[in-house]
Amino acid sequence: MSRIISFSGDNEFLDSLDSMIEETGYKNRSMFLRDASFHFADASRGDLSTMDDDSETEGVMVIFYQHGVESKILDIRHSHSVEVSSFHHNCLTESHTCVDTLQIKGSASSLRDIVSRLRNTNDVDRVSFVPAPVREVGCC
Repeated sequence: MSRIISFSGDNEFLDSLDSMIEETGYKNRSMFLRDASFHFADASRGDLSTMDDDSETEGVMVIFYQHGVESKILDIRHSHSVEVSSFHHNCLTESHTCVDTLQIKGSASSLRDIVSRLRNTNDVDRVSFVPAPVREVGCC
């Protein structure tokens, strides 16, 4: 059951809002504002660096590196401090770089430790962790 939320804005705000909606491909204000609200809530939740140590989180870790670092990533995949539910490796031919993506779950402190260790590893070019949005209900 949908419920209606209403708010007002001046013409300049509404023109700007309608422009953003059109540029992003949304078909109506409701869907845009719903997704914008979820995005704001996720951003307000903070990133990995601001989460409590024992806070459980899941998301995607992306690691760009040169050959020779595979054993470090294998260590993560077999670590008991985090759960890796999906792993993908690809070689990017234009940038001459390997990239691995891991769907990963664990405590914020464990994930921060992994990111820190990888960032301090020779031949690791970039590491990022994108936490998944948290919802009470959804597809899974």
